[in-house]
Amino acid sequence: MKVSVIIPVYNAADYLKESLDGILNQSLSDIEVICVDDGSKDNSLEILNEIAASDSRVKVYHQENRGGGAARNVALTHASGEYIYFMDADDKLKDGALEECYEIAEAKNLHFIIFQAINYAEDTGEYFESRDYSMYELSEFVGDSVFSYKDLGDMVFKMSVTPWCKFYNHEFVKASKAQFAEGLIFHDNIFFYDSLFYAKRIYFLNKFLYIRRRHSASSTGAGDERYINYITISDMIWQIFFKHGVFDEYKEMLCTKKFGSMNYWFKNIQEEYKGQYFAEMKKDLERIASDDEFFHYIADDLVDWPKVIFESCLECETAEEYELMIKNYELEIDNRHLKELINWPVRDLVFSKIKR
Repeated sequence: MKVSVIIPVYNAADYLKESLDGILNQSLSDIEVICVDDGSKDNSLEILNEIAASDSRVKVYHQENRGGGAARNVALTHASGEYIYFMDADDKLKDGALEECYEIAEAKNLHFIIFQAINYAEDTGEYFESRDYSMYELSEFVGDSVFSYKDLGDMVFKMSVTPWCKFYNHEFVKASKAQFAEGLIFHDNIFFYDSLFYAKRIYFLNKFLYIRRRHSASSTGAGDERYINYITISDMIWQIFFKHGVFDEYKEMLCTKKFGSMNYWFKNIQEEYKGQYFAEMKKDLERIASDDEFFHYIADDLVDWPKVIFESCLECETAEEYELMIKNYELEIDNRHLKELINWPVRDLVFSKIKR
């Protein structure tokens, strides 16, 4: 078996047939497709069983709802392929993608491949790129070379963490012991960083092989209370960096990522959950501030934007107060930039006179 395709499934009845057809009709046919139904409330499980009855390569498992991370972990225990490919049940993989990735991984003896993904807006039928999944900066930086995280510097944070734009060597995955966080959205962060720091041979394939469907049911687009998961995930990310002995190397960027992302998800969570999110965010930052030794360790890296977020959260008592303070700071920055732009012609005129 060359590739095990792993697909967690939750209420994906509208998309399953199209997604699975794209996998089962790949030019590489020596595959198995491991689908784990995560307690779907629609007829997803029925559809999976119908497809499995007509194609022996499809294997179906069912569990009570425990989240996509748990479903992927369960599927890994059943996988037998030389390589692992993770896919979401509502998306599509381009024709020939598995065969191309397999041949490159074999030829270059890779631990995993990263490739590009394009978004598909279900409402409008339009395709569009996004910086996170195009990864042009990474492409330009690594070129056609085989690399590891040691070659990347801060480019580590310019890589998409999503599992569906990666193609993993199975033995490598088992040796790394990387697992997805369970019961949480954003669970792919943990698997990605744990495997990244274990990998010695990574390759970037500069091709759009994956089509990511954008719709309101997406777990990271719904804006519901699950966004609060990010606070737990951000701590788990830090622990992964400590585990691999690289926290000090990336300390400044980790502070920027944690506090910046905390604020980002606060801004994007639905209004009814902002109070709950802020309370958990404040509790987490108070815990960090109360550890004198650790706070002293990261204090110099709390500059500019992450420092404003950190201090504002500690100072404020309510989500409304925090939101207002952040908006005021953003307005100050905008005004500062505007003044700089207004002053540009004046400075240019002064410089031109001096030169004459």
